[in-house]
Amino acid sequence: MLCPDLHPPAAVRGMKQLDRSAFSKNIKVPHLLVPKDKNLNDICRSIKKYLLKMERYKPVITEEYKITLHPLAVQKWEDLSELNLEKQDISSEALIWQEIQLNYDNWKYDEIFKAVLPADKEALSSFSKIGHIIHLNLKDHLLPYKELIGQVICDKIADCRTVVNKSLSIDNTYRNFQMELLCGEPDYNVSVKENGCLFQFDFSKVYWNPRLSTEHEKIVKMLNKIDTLFDLYAGVGPFTVPAARRGCKVLANDLNPDSYQALVNNCALNKVSKNVACHNKDAVDFIKQEVKQALLEKCTDENFEGNIHITMNLPAMAVEHLVHFPGLFKGENAVLRKKPLVHVYCFAKGVEDKKQIARELVEHWLGTGVDDKLKEIAFVRNVAPNKDMMREINRINRDNMAKKANKMKDQRKQLAKKAKSVFTVSQAKKSNLKKTKEVSSSLKKIKVQNKREKVDQKFQDLHAQIVSKKAPKPAPKPLPAKNKSKPDTKKIEADLNEMQM
Repeated sequence: MLCPDLHPPAAVRGMKQLDRSAFSKNIKVPHLLVPKDKNLNDICRSIKKYLLKMERYKPVITEEYKITLHPLAVQKWEDLSELNLEKQDISSEALIWQEIQLNYDNWKYDEIFKAVLPADKEALSSFSKIGHIIHLNLKDHLLPYKELIGQVICDKIADCRTVVNKSLSIDNTYRNFQMELLCGEPDYNVSVKENGCLFQFDFSKVYWNPRLSTEHEKIVKMLNKIDTLFDLYAGVGPFTVPAARRGCKVLANDLNPDSYQALVNNCALNKVSKNVACHNKDAVDFIKQEVKQALLEKCTDENFEGNIHITMNLPAMAVEHLVHFPGLFKGENAVLRKKPLVHVYCFAKGVEDKKQIARELVEHWLGTGVDDKLKEIAFVRNVAPNKDMMREINRINRDNMAKKANKMKDQRKQLAKKAKSVFTVSQAKKSNLKKTKEVSSSLKKIKVQNKREKVDQKFQDLHAQIVSKKAPKPAPKPLPAKNKSKPDTKKIEADLNEMQM
């Protein structure tokens, strides 16, 4: 017998408005009729891998002692030979084929999307779940189906009450993005558990990515109870809160006022406020003020035995902020006993070695090589084709800060030297050099002083020398004045013809 098609009906291809009734389908599948004197539970356990498992479909009908089998696994009696059903007095007559009806409820969301969305283009690949919100990032060719996609997701994902699609990239100051409601309630206040901590926030106003939970956990596991963490772009606290819960002292900052307020609330919610000092400032100001002061206190404190960690999880621009560390302790005479461990995140774009790209970015903005200070370069996640998020861990000390400051000073000198030589006359050819000297010599003879009269006199002398080299023109003959009232026009015309003009 031919295997029945368990996919949704082909007629639904191209559907843009969800019609659940269009997914109904009748198919024939194999069933095993178990004698009622047998133990149905024992038979079900032995035949478990052959069951037809679909959404909201019960393969075992207890009242009828009937078991529905998967048509791909069982097409004839011999396919069940390994179960030795004959020894339990179950013969081949117990295998029958009967028709069942499948509908919209019996297929998973990916099976429905595969049947509905264009077959020649990329389907919906993934999405994020943040509390009761499903967050999509639909490609352009899927936008005509966005309402159907939103409704199917809302139907099929447990606890989903809201489906949104990101409408703009994360390119603003606060790292949040505009979103479009596709289905469900416009409720964006969520509660999320991550790494044993509870976070509450308005997803429409802050940045949260559940795909970074493993990365957050990795960093927190590097921390000891006696360590100190400086979280420069803390967000709602995915690094800060679990680190403080571990016993670390944390200095946390975020520019977004909504993130800052959620950070404060989450510290209180998880009862770690005593270990955290929260700030709502620009990261550059935070580095130059709070981080500088705290580093001086911790790194010069002989009783401090822990390590200092600095997390810089703003991959779009975190490496650029490394430039503010050089010269941070300029004018300070304190000797730093500790070398902070910096976890800086960046985007490595290109087809080349992503680790090398990340390293070059850090070295460029730090202004020095990181050979002896580099601890790790790790892949975090793929963001887009040829674009990966990377994490680099380096130790920053006072020496490499000084090197950076000196290097920047040398660069300024070189730029000034280049600017000074921009207008230098080329001396590649001797003839040009000779002409240059002649022009220079002639110019030196003209002593341009503040008095305009001397300058004018020099130019008059030069003009007279040039004019004297040309043949003088003959002076015009005076016109005879016979009759003042009636001039002799013919005589004047003859005289004009004789003049050399």
